[in-house]
Amino acid sequence: MLHIWSFILFFPYFCKTDSQIIMMKIKILLFAFLLTLPIVKATAQVLPTTEAANGFPWGKCYMYRLYLNNKNATEYKLNKPDRYLSEKAIERRRRQHLAVDSTDLPIPQVYLRDIENMGVKIMSHSKWNNTVVVRVQDINIINGLLALPFIDRAMKVWSSPDSLKEVHRVKCADKFSDNDHNDGHYYGAGGAQIGLINGKPLHDAGFKGKGMTIAILDGGFMNADRMAMMKNIKILGSRDFVPVPTPSIFAETEHGTMVLSCMGMNKPEYFVGTAPEAEFWLLRSEDNATETLAEEDYWAAAVEFADSVGVDVVSSSLGYQDFDEEEMDHTYQELNGHTALISRTASMLARKGIIHVNSAGNDGMNVWKKINFPADATDILAVGAVNMLKNNAAFSSVGPSDDGRVKPDVMALGSPAAVVDGRGVIGYNMGTSFSAPIIAGMVTCLWQALPQKTAIEIMDLVRQSGSNYYTPNNVMGYGIPDFNKAWNVGKNN
Repeated sequence: MLHIWSFILFFPYFCKTDSQIIMMKIKILLFAFLLTLPIVKATAQVLPTTEAANGFPWGKCYMYRLYLNNKNATEYKLNKPDRYLSEKAIERRRRQHLAVDSTDLPIPQVYLRDIENMGVKIMSHSKWNNTVVVRVQDINIINGLLALPFIDRAMKVWSSPDSLKEVHRVKCADKFSDNDHNDGHYYGAGGAQIGLINGKPLHDAGFKGKGMTIAILDGGFMNADRMAMMKNIKILGSRDFVPVPTPSIFAETEHGTMVLSCMGMNKPEYFVGTAPEAEFWLLRSEDNATETLAEEDYWAAAVEFADSVGVDVVSSSLGYQDFDEEEMDHTYQELNGHTALISRTASMLARKGIIHVNSAGNDGMNVWKKINFPADATDILAVGAVNMLKNNAAFSSVGPSDDGRVKPDVMALGSPAAVVDGRGVIGYNMGTSFSAPIIAGMVTCLWQALPQKTAIEIMDLVRQSGSNYYTPNNVMGYGIPDFNKAWNVGKNN
C-alpha cells in the first residue's frame, strides 16, 4: 500500500484559536462523511491516469508462494560470489566485514525448471527466503507441486481481478513556474525539510550523496524519465518487478516521482533535495490494481536486485497490513520483524550491508493505528511524520513492535512536505511517504561523510542524535534526528 492519503483536511490540526478549532471540527465531520462513501482502496494514484477497464488478460487465475526447503542443487558457490553479485555489492560486504552466506545463493535452476514443468508460470522468486511465486489456472495443480521433494508448503498470495484498468501518462511541464523561484534561497521549497533535521552542514561540507546509490521501491514514477527539471538527477536504471502487464513504470502513479523529488531534486532556488548528488535505481514493486500478499514477494525480489547491483540505501514508502482478501490480512502479533515475508526480508538488509529506510505508515487515525509491515523490521529506520512545530502528525502510525521494540525509529517533516508531482509541479503533500525519503537522503550523505562506518553504526548514530533519544516513546520514537550532531559524534568515535 502506498503511504499517502488525502490528509490535507487535517493540516491545521494543531490549531490554537477558537475559529481554527471550529474549522477543524467542520473538516473532521466532512472527512467522517467521506469515509461512509464506497471507497474500496486508498492509494497514491492521485493523477487521473486510468480509463475504462478491460478484461483481465490472463483470465481467472491465482498465485501461490512455494516455500522451498533447500538449495542443495545450486550451481553457485559461496567462494565465487562474483557469479551472482556485482563487484560493488561484494565490496560493500567486504568493507563492513560481512560474509556471503547461503541466503545469497540463487535458487537452483533445476528446481525452477521442475516447477515450470508442472504446468505453472513462475512470476517471482526470492533467494533470501527460498520462495517461488507461481501462477496457476487450476488450484488442484498445487497438490502436484507439493509432491516435489524440495517444496515444503504453498500459500495463496494473489487472485486475479475481474478487469485491468489502462494507465496513461499525463502531460508534464517543461519548467518550474516562476512563482516557485526563491531568489537567494538555495534549497527553495526543500529548505524546511532539510533544515528541520539539520542536514545543511553536511551539504556545506560537500557531502550531498556523491558516489552513493539509493534504490527507491514504489508503485510508479510518473514522467520521472521525461521531466526537464529532473534531467540532472542521476538515474542509473529502472526495473519493474510486478508481473501484471503495464506499459511503463513511468506511466504509473506519481507517488514514486514525489518520493524521488524529496531526495534527488537539484534545482537551486527552486527545490534541492536531501541527496542531490546521489545515484538512483527506480524499482516498481507495488501493484496499483490490487492489494495482495504477492506484493511482498515483488518487494523481496526488488531489494534482492538492489543488493545485487550494489546499492547503499533502500528507500521504501510502502507498507501492508490489510488486503483485498480478508484471510490474507496481517495481525498485530505478526509485528515482530520476522513473521511477514516483507519484514523478514527487510530485516536481512543490514546483514547485506544496506541501510533500509521505510515509512512508518499513515494509520494513526484509523482502526489499525500501528506501524505497517515492513516498518516492524529489525535493523532498519522506520520514519514517522511531524509538522513544522515538531509535533507528530495525527495520521502517523505508532508503535511499538509486537516484541516491544521502539517504533517508529525517527521522525521528519511530512505534514506537509514539499514534493514535485507527476506533472512537474512543486507542491506540498502529507504522509510518512515523504518523511521517509527525506531521512533516506540525509542518511546517504551521512554515510558518504563516514564511509568507515557500517550500516548498523550509521543507523545507531541517527537514533542517538534524535531529540527524544533518552526518553523514546511509541509516538515519536527517538525523535527528530540532528544530522550535524550525528556527523560530529561519528567523526569522534
